[in-house]
Amino acid sequence: MEEAVGTHKCIVDTGENVNNATEGVSSQSVAPENDFIRSDEHKRNRLQLFNKVIEKSLEKFISDAGFQRFAHTFHPFYKKNPEMTEDIHKQFIEHLQRNIQVEINDLIEEGALECKLDELDKLDAAEKSQDPAWRPSGVPDQDLCSFVMPYYLKQQVYLKRELDNIRKENAALAQRVLAGRARIEQTELRIATAVDEWKASAQACFVEFQTISSPFCPEETLDD
Repeated sequence: MEEAVGTHKCIVDTGENVNNATEGVSSQSVAPENDFIRSDEHKRNRLQLFNKVIEKSLEKFISDAGFQRFAHTFHPFYKKNPEMTEDIHKQFIEHLQRNIQVEINDLIEEGALECKLDELDKLDAAEKSQDPAWRPSGVPDQDLCSFVMPYYLKQQVYLKRELDNIRKENAALAQRVLAGRARIEQTELRIATAVDEWKASAQACFVEFQTISSPFCPEETLDD
């Protein structure tokens, strides 16, 4: 009986160890994915915070343009027609909110807000990084090359790409010019052929006319 209990206890301990090991491996494999999810959540939190601040500011601004102040400003008109004044105020608030939101969206798009948030994340990551910061080596030529070379390499790639595009455009234009010349040559050939045919037809008509008119107009009469 004691041996059976001991065997059962060993099986339970072994199962617990296997479960612990499995949990450790799974937690290690999920760690990079969790880091990616956290970075996305962090970026999303920044956007949500920005949108929340804009929303609160807009609400405060709209609340300052309430109906009471509007009616007080246009009191004579409000006194004559309160309902129309209220309708005008509602339309005014709707147009104001919509226009402000459009302007904010345009500013966000023009200012590339998401890119700026990414830059903030990079700055935060660089601030928390334990890697040593860059320091000059003491050799000005090497420091200048290390700073300027990446820029020139990017410019080289850009210029090469633009040169390839220009060459492709020139090749396409050359093909179009050759095709145009071929069409012109074909047109000239058709015109020349048509002129030759017209001349031959005119000559045949003239000969036929002479043949038909010769009995009526002898050569002697013509000579006289």
